[in-house]
Amino acid sequence: MHRRCDRNRKRSKRRAIYCPIHGCYLDSVSPKYSLFANNVQQLRQRGIGRQKARVLMAAKTTVSLQGEWLEAFWCDRCQKTEWYHVRKTGERSYQLSVAPATIWQRATGAIDPRGNPSVGEFTLKQSRKLNYNSSKSSHFYG
Repeated sequence: MHRRCDRNRKRSKRRAIYCPIHGCYLDSVSPKYSLFANNVQQLRQRGIGRQKARVLMAAKTTVSLQGEWLEAFWCDRCQKTEWYHVRKTGERSYQLSVAPATIWQRATGAIDPRGNPSVGEFTLKQSRKLNYNSSKSSHFYG
């Protein structure tokens, strides 16, 4: 006879990700965006040997980084959302650092929230405006 507490309940557990400033629990407000390495030095920084890193980069143009991603979190005490570079360091432990601008170029499917630096300010403002005339040109008739 099994007691209720002996059963595997398959209940999801909260990730132990805390605000680096206040130490309070952070709520995720975005999907995870996987990261990849696109040069030997990035692989070497993660503990991969020089020769193996060269072989990997010669075989592929990019290498997926396991246990690293970009994710946005809301801190109740800070009252703001911040994007973090998250590294899983153990079964239920994580290391967070504010996502630097350069890391967005190595994220799969992510759009840099600060915008594309190659786009001019005028073009950026124009793209955000609602163009009333263009919206009038496409009517839906039922």
